[in-house]
Amino acid sequence: MAKSKLVKANEKIARQVTGAFDKIENAVVGGYTKIEDAFVDQYLTQDGETVAQAKERLRQEQVRREQEARDAHR
Repeated sequence: MAKSKLVKANEKIARQVTGAFDKIENAVVGGYTKIEDAFVDQYLTQDGETVAQAKERLRQEQVRREQEARDAHR
């Protein structure tokens, strides 16, 4: 069964909208990541530490603090 012109046009529009959304999403997330990395590099890295190492250290510290808070409430 052949698709009508209206269905084909609707599918084309849907692909374009989805593509545009993906581009916007990637731009926003990429921009946020750049800002986050710059902040971590400027304020949160310790001597000789890379941004990735600082983020991992901060994540581990947060997990430890959350665990301590849970243990304190028991």
